[in-house]
Amino acid sequence: MDYETVSADDFGKSLRGIGLNLLVRDVRATCAFLEAVFAVGVHRLSDDFAIITYGAEVFQLHSDGTYAENPLLGLLPENPPRGAGIEIRLYDSDPEVAVARAKAQGAMILQPPTDKPHGLREAYILCNDGYAWVPSRPL
Repeated sequence: MDYETVSADDFGKSLRGIGLNLLVRDVRATCAFLEAVFAVGVHRLSDDFAIITYGAEVFQLHSDGTYAENPLLGLLPENPPRGAGIEIRLYDSDPEVAVARAKAQGAMILQPPTDKPHGLREAYILCNDGYAWVPSRPL
């Protein structure tokens, strides 16, 4: 699928499994962070929306304004962090590389790369919207 030219209708109809939509204050800034730290693909980038690809996975970023009619908008906190309670795990990202890149972006490192008893080496990186990004690789 060509994410740059697909219509909204065709894109929506193609989605399967579990979907992830993240509400962010600044779509362009969040995309720049994700590109720099995790080398994601960014498609259809605008002030209001972006399609993000990570390997074979697809998720979306939306600005608050795109959710004007959505029931979640009223639940967003006035002050950050807004992403508390969610971990976005990127299983094919090296934690050392991601942390070094995140530090260069000024991101908060909640936990440096650590070997975990569940067989992964992982780190916790907090983006400006308060989402916890967890780069992980098998031990």
